[in-house]
Amino acid sequence: MTTFAVALAATWPGGCRRVLVECDPSGGDLGVRFGLPTSPGLVSLAAAGRTHDDPELVWRHAWPLPSEVPVVAAPPGAAQARAAVTALAPARDRAGVLVAAGRAGGVVLVDCGRLDPASPAWPLVAAADALLLMSGAHADELAHLAARLTTVGRWSRHPALVLVGEGHSSSEVTRELGVPVLAQVPHDPRSAAALSGRPTSRRTVTRSGLARVAHQVARALTTRDADVPRTSGPDAAPVQAGVRHPIALAEKAVAPLAAAAEDLTTTRTTR
Repeated sequence: MTTFAVALAATWPGGCRRVLVECDPSGGDLGVRFGLPTSPGLVSLAAAGRTHDDPELVWRHAWPLPSEVPVVAAPPGAAQARAAVTALAPARDRAGVLVAAGRAGGVVLVDCGRLDPASPAWPLVAAADALLLMSGAHADELAHLAARLTTVGRWSRHPALVLVGEGHSSSEVTRELGVPVLAQVPHDPRSAAALSGRPTSRRTVTRSGLARVAHQVARALTTRDADVPRTSGPDAAPVQAGVRHPIALAEKAVAPLAAAAEDLTTTRTTR
């Protein structure tokens, strides 16, 4: 999922400002993958966000990837990462710095890691404009996803699905699970390697099969209406993707997702 989140941010349409925030409570990968400094990052952003909701804080705590995507990297350790994600989650009395960045006109993609029932990332999902679930397309992989849809539905009323690799067709999955499939990610090792930090050209990153699918998904999110009211909490009605509000992406807990994902990962996008 982290790899697909990088592709999504790199190919987001409209030339708008965007940032990828790694909010995986089990620890982040991007810092080690791309050799980023440990600070600033998610921990420093969480500390600054306790007292300020300045939208610029998100970009001040980001580092640029080779694809030119600014990223706020989570520490690899679970204890630090979980504490930072908890601190960044919106509360009833304040939206938080990530939502503020989205409402200021940015696109904030938040990779929230595996969504287990105790994940501190659920409030980020509730605050998001859209939720993308990523899953392999085989029966055993989809069975794990189906088991989590009830929980997901409590936090996001408008989830969508991105399938990875071969298996059941999009129409079959949509019919059986009742969740629309936005796209199917191809097996694209070269692009995945590029988006995972291995040297390559920007053309490979932005014009590959993986990038084309990511761009397709981004366009689908940006064309949704932004008029649905949203409140906070597990029964929130998330605003669909629009230029002033957050968007969320989530992934299903399965084996490595071809060229795009890992375990149940949520990426939230704030626009």
